[in-house]
Amino acid sequence: MSDADIVAALRRRGLAGPDETPVLTPLTGGVSSDIWKVERAAGPICVKRALAQLRTAREWKAPVERNACEAEWMRVAAAIVPANVPRLLAESREDGLFAMEYLDPDDHPVWKSELRDGRIRSEDAAAVGDALGRIHAGTAGDTDIAARFANDHIFHPIRIAPYLLDTAEAHPDLGDRLRAIAKNTAETKRTLVHGDVSPKNILIGPKGPVFLDAECAWYGDPAFDLAFCLNHLLLKCVWRPQWRDRYLDAFAALSHAYFAHASWEDRLLLERRTAALLPGLLLARIDGTSPVEYITDDGDKARVRRAARAALLRMPETLAGVCRVYLEEAFE
Repeated sequence: MSDADIVAALRRRGLAGPDETPVLTPLTGGVSSDIWKVERAAGPICVKRALAQLRTAREWKAPVERNACEAEWMRVAAAIVPANVPRLLAESREDGLFAMEYLDPDDHPVWKSELRDGRIRSEDAAAVGDALGRIHAGTAGDTDIAARFANDHIFHPIRIAPYLLDTAEAHPDLGDRLRAIAKNTAETKRTLVHGDVSPKNILIGPKGPVFLDAECAWYGDPAFDLAFCLNHLLLKCVWRPQWRDRYLDAFAALSHAYFAHASWEDRLLLERRTAALLPGLLLARIDGTSPVEYITDDGDKARVRRAARAALLRMPETLAGVCRVYLEEAFE
């Protein structure tokens, strides 16, 4: 899609004047979408369009209608936690894009950058867990939302297959275990799931965290969102070992704040599914289709791999248990 096509779409939605030529600047950082900052007379906005082939070394295709799923997730989440979602300005399904408010990075730094640079605040982690828990609680058991987000055909190729099933192929001795986790995750339908709750998709704003990139929004297992985010806090213990204890404090703060809202099912069952998923996702970020880009040292990869495999074999039923195995194996 050319810049002229995007401008034309914005004019049709009333976001650009007929005689105005906004300036488009591509934004970096994503593998699954094209994103632009659009400078207009009325102020900047952000435009996003999903890609059919993700920017990964291995082939990774996904349905482009996930762009509409993300816009719909934003509408639902904004009704529950309005401060934690960007304002959706317009959507053009025929053009495969939507426009949302632009959040200045000076006011809304990316959480991943904050964690990388040692600005690791347990209150930020708790706010993330609180908002995520509220979204899950606010959509639990909602049959209308379940019908609107019956997106197994999107979630499977962009999450279940590349993270769990491909990792099962890379580790045949753990294949049955990983396939069982994948099956249980795919079949569990409890709440609206964001699908990509990663620090790179969370901004830390003056009113709290802001969640981005809900392209694989799906009505399914809330354990996936929780495990997906906690996974990155454990990975960062290896990436920046000097701050390991602070990452673990953030892990605990996020979990505690999240579970305060988890009233839709027995907490022990939810935590057990999260504890099962977490080591699978750890291993996936080393040997799956989408390895994490910031762990590059072979020794560090081996430490995460050893810890993830040990947790998959021992099968701890609590998040504290997963952390204990991780620390024993990755930092022995």
